[in-house]
Amino acid sequence: MSRIRALPTFVRPPDGERGTQPRPWIGMAVIVVLALALCVQVVLADRESLAADARWRPAVTGACMVLRCEVPPWREPAALTLVRRDVRPLPGHPGVLHVSAEFRNDAVWPQAWPVLVLSLADVDGRTVGSRAFQPREYLGEAPTQSTLASGHSARIEMDLVEPAPGVVAFTFDFR
Repeated sequence: MSRIRALPTFVRPPDGERGTQPRPWIGMAVIVVLALALCVQVVLADRESLAADARWRPAVTGACMVLRCEVPPWREPAALTLVRRDVRPLPGHPGVLHVSAEFRNDAVWPQAWPVLVLSLADVDGRTVGSRAFQPREYLGEAPTQSTLASGHSARIEMDLVEPAPGVVAFTFDFR
């Protein structure tokens, strides 16, 4: 009885409830529920960076299926394989280069269309021109799908003005 009197009045149980047992599991249940709510908020708020990590992507994708949120498309430029590439002068059009290429998505998941960087070099290996092309530029129109499916390929055909005479080498890169 003296222990109960030592407690502040806002903590003391009402007079009729002094004999009841405390329920510590209620406090633990509240803590668990709040911890789960915090985890859900972290996943929702940071889903873009979590989804960019291959270890977390399946968990984030599963959580977003339940919570009805969107997971940003996968980006792994190193998993894009250049299958075929060619840059040649366009016959009958001096100073114009015809660029053709095909690349494949070897990533585990579908991934966003990459930015294609084409660099042209002269006989001494000096870069005479370089440009980053957005998907709508190298495909000729905006892609009908927002991602390139795993294992699927895309073909590129475009004509460019030669930046300087004597272009003999070229490189393709993906971002």
